[in-house]
Amino acid sequence: MDFKEVSPVQWTCGHVREWLNANDHSKLSYLLCIEHDIDGKALLLLTESDLRSNSLGIRALGDLKRLSLSIRQLQIEHSDAIAQMGYDLDEILQTPKGTSGCYRMCSHGSVKDRLLHKDASISGLLERTGPNYQSDPENPGLQPEIGKTFLSLFYLFVVTWITAFVMVVVHDRVPDMKKYPPLPDIFLDNVPTIPWAFSMCELTGTLLLIVWLGVLTFHKHRFILLRRFFALSGTVFLLRCVTMLITSLSVPGTHLQCNPSVDDDWHRLFTEEMYTSLSRKIQRAYIIWRGAGMSIQGVRTCGDYMFSGHTVALTMLNFFITEYTPRHMYFVHTFTWMLNMFGIFFILSAHEHYSIDVFIAFYITSRLFLYYHTLANNRSLMMRDSNRTRIWFPLFSFFESSVDGIVPNEYESPLVPLGKLFSIIYRRVFHFIRDSHIQLVGKRTKNPDTKTD
Repeated sequence: MDFKEVSPVQWTCGHVREWLNANDHSKLSYLLCIEHDIDGKALLLLTESDLRSNSLGIRALGDLKRLSLSIRQLQIEHSDAIAQMGYDLDEILQTPKGTSGCYRMCSHGSVKDRLLHKDASISGLLERTGPNYQSDPENPGLQPEIGKTFLSLFYLFVVTWITAFVMVVVHDRVPDMKKYPPLPDIFLDNVPTIPWAFSMCELTGTLLLIVWLGVLTFHKHRFILLRRFFALSGTVFLLRCVTMLITSLSVPGTHLQCNPSVDDDWHRLFTEEMYTSLSRKIQRAYIIWRGAGMSIQGVRTCGDYMFSGHTVALTMLNFFITEYTPRHMYFVHTFTWMLNMFGIFFILSAHEHYSIDVFIAFYITSRLFLYYHTLANNRSLMMRDSNRTRIWFPLFSFFESSVDGIVPNEYESPLVPLGKLFSIIYRRVFHFIRDSHIQLVGKRTKNPDTKTD
């Protein structure tokens, strides 16, 4: 009987030999069927690790890969038979150790295309056995890892304090406006100063922040998003500290008053005695940190020009919103990009930064965001040279170590995680009370109370 008329589970070695010949693997039939007695059941359970083993001894890499691809196609076509034997198809199709992370996705994609060309009705099965499929409906590959999220928040907290202190230092080093006039700038030289523009920039940033908080509220993987936001923001602002310290640019506008402000805190702290006092610098840094460096919060500094922190905040918020909202929400994406561009325009119109400050801030923020997500979404780039990745991207390697592939834009009610939290607490309290009761009953059984007259 022809092997096509029999289920692979019932194949004999002869059927396996026919299958090998039909799929252009005839030169391996002796090795598999005669030397190793591979029947249908054994063939369905073969993995590439088995094919690479010394016992088989397949030396030609091309033969090994082509045979592995044919076997994977057979396994997907007969996944039900594998399940009936008590095996998990997803485990059998795992990438073998020592191979690139791209192998599983690429080979599975080739098989998928070939199978869909033959029979489109098995698309559902292919989705269930795809490289991004998780057998657990809760997707264990995307755990929230709340501890790492709080660690990234602490990282951002430390960086914001460093940034505030550096802003105090560069304010003291700002060049004298009378000796060093504003540098030539194409935009600033041709656009008059708009006094209220900088406040409008900060209002647009606040609006972007509100939209981002809305996305976080309903996104299912909110802790992963927060972790990435904190890590990227902290890294960009830490780089900004370095650029601010290296070069002090002259004040971009003559309208800026780089002197003590009328604000009570600033008027009290900007005195001659504080220039040599570290404690006073820390107090000034706290005022900057408390107001998030925003002029609408009463913070006024000079010298922190290279590069624009406001542009960093606007761009980071815009990119995160557009990345983690569905592609069909064109209105939201257009709206956030408009806010980003208008915010940059308001910064320049207020003559608070040079054009180069804004351009470099946008470029660095957008490139770092794209580089980070390119590595995160393509695990093969990480696996190609993991040691180098850990050296050059230590934060990325740590925070993304448990995230496998692209984070899907899935949404849920914010009450769902609260319900899960309450459920966990309830179960633990219930088990604790139950175990305590059982232990108490056990003690009473062993030591019954004795009655006394």
